[in-house]
Amino acid sequence: MFGSAGKMLADKVGRHVEEAVAQHLSSKTPASTEKATETLGKVSGKRKALFIGINYKGQKGELRGCINDVNNIKQFLTSNFKIDEMLILTDDQSDPSKIPTRANILAGFRWLRNGAKAGDSLIMHYSGHGGSVKDTDGDEEDGMDETLVPVDYQKAGQIVDDEVHDVLVRGLPKGVRLTAIMDCCHSESILDLPYVYNINGDLQIIETSKNEGISKLVGAGARFLMDGNKKKAMTSVTQGMKLMMNSGKGGDSAAREKTIKTRSTEADVIMFSGCKDSQTSADANIGGQATGAMSYALISSLKKNKNMDYTNLLQTMRQTLQGKYTQVPMMSAGRKLVLEHPFHI
Repeated sequence: MFGSAGKMLADKVGRHVEEAVAQHLSSKTPASTEKATETLGKVSGKRKALFIGINYKGQKGELRGCINDVNNIKQFLTSNFKIDEMLILTDDQSDPSKIPTRANILAGFRWLRNGAKAGDSLIMHYSGHGGSVKDTDGDEEDGMDETLVPVDYQKAGQIVDDEVHDVLVRGLPKGVRLTAIMDCCHSESILDLPYVYNINGDLQIIETSKNEGISKLVGAGARFLMDGNKKKAMTSVTQGMKLMMNSGKGGDSAAREKTIKTRSTEADVIMFSGCKDSQTSADANIGGQATGAMSYALISSLKKNKNMDYTNLLQTMRQTLQGKYTQVPMMSAGRKLVLEHPFHI
């Protein structure tokens, strides 16, 4: 109705309205929490790291910053920790075994965990596309499984979070630490870990789907009033109604109980993810370099204070992105770990 500038303004106002409504509703009905109780084990053994970066060069949806993310995360970690073994999968390599195909990514997961024992530290960083498909086994609160998108996804298919958990996480021995950094869309539950943290280090035990749904509906109305874009307005309305219906059916708690029962771990599994399951992660340009916004936030936060504890790191990452990007970095774990300890791999 008002041209491209008007549509951008309408979209910006709509996002601000969504955020304002969500904050107001959260203040009235805050998410319930419980205290973390379990002790994080010490790293005393070998460190192995798997880095995956996919730019999808020449494909629809080509990204620019994912291989840069791998290089930046790798450089930061190797400068601050001794990494004994590394495997790097990026789609700019000539060795077919180092291309991030579906088969090579799953083989990389198996390589990373092979022979792991108590005291060992495993690190996995993924930067690329993430997707979502309909959940078929009832373990997802939003009714959708999250996915990783290999470079050959059009032929080989995506990797659903159930398979990521089964191949990478399930059965890791007690005392092993796995730190996953997942910079992709829809990534909050990409490892299917049962415990999600807030910035106070407590565990969130009730999702705020109803509040998110209401805020999306109000935001859709604001967008439509400003620019008359029925398509965008209806997308937000559909998302909002779905969130409200899911929360109203009581399916959230059943899905969460199933996740706790079937996905809890003996190992110390901790994941930082780029955004909530309902959000996208930005492929940004920061300081003249293409980069994932979440990978940038992690590195820049730790450069300010390398002894920052996990929950403060999560808070600082969110503050780094706040106002610039809509995504909200998340942190989750395979058991009720107390994470008031300095970040350490």
